[in-house]
Amino acid sequence: MSGGFFRGTTADQDTRFSNKQAKLMKSQKFASELETLVDVSKVKMDVMKPWIATRVTEILGFEDEVLINFIYGLLDKKVVNGKEIQIAITGFMEKNTVKFMKELWTLLLSAQSNSSGIPQQFLDARVAETKRLQDEARKKADENNQLVNEIGKRKCYEDDIHGKIDSGVEPKVSNAMDAKPSRDRPEDDRKADEKRQRLVAIEDRAENLRHPSILAATRSGLERLLELKRLLQRPDIAISRGPYAFKYPSGHA
Repeated sequence: MSGGFFRGTTADQDTRFSNKQAKLMKSQKFASELETLVDVSKVKMDVMKPWIATRVTEILGFEDEVLINFIYGLLDKKVVNGKEIQIAITGFMEKNTVKFMKELWTLLLSAQSNSSGIPQQFLDARVAETKRLQDEARKKADENNQLVNEIGKRKCYEDDIHGKIDSGVEPKVSNAMDAKPSRDRPEDDRKADEKRQRLVAIEDRAENLRHPSILAATRSGLERLLELKRLLQRPDIAISRGPYAFKYPSGHA
């Protein structure tokens, strides 16, 4: 026998494999995206690999490292054919293969057409996420500013109330915040308003008692009572002196 009898052949040279590949190509259903080859050298695979791992895990319901690394290996070429990859992974993903390959190839085609090598879907998602975070930060800042303004208004109101109390001027309700609480408002708000109004009323009464005119009248009244007491103790003077002069009844000793 000649030495050529033992010479082996590759899968591409063996017609048995080529015929089987051709039959699978005809028997399987492929998404239209797979008609276009992908130049992997134009794709940033470090961006694509996390998506592949996550999507495979979502579809299978568990993490299959063997299948994930197998797909990485199938894509480790300069130019790849999506139909060949689909045939290779059908045994792993079965009925989900067509769906997965359509999603994967859509991203790869988008990536190879972008100068960045990143799918446009990923770029749009990044922009949307950045905008969402900015909106949340802006909303939080607005809420904080509103809270600061509300605290400032309440402080100004309290300072105004205390200023009026110190000056002896009766405070008046000037806005809805200080009005009689509505029964439609939360219970805590109503209780807080009622407590504040009771405190203001107590302060008003206390301040009114300290008002100069009331103090003067009280002091004057006390002085007159003391004078009357002295006059009652000295009836001989009481008859002729003082604003409360009077005569004792007859028969007074």
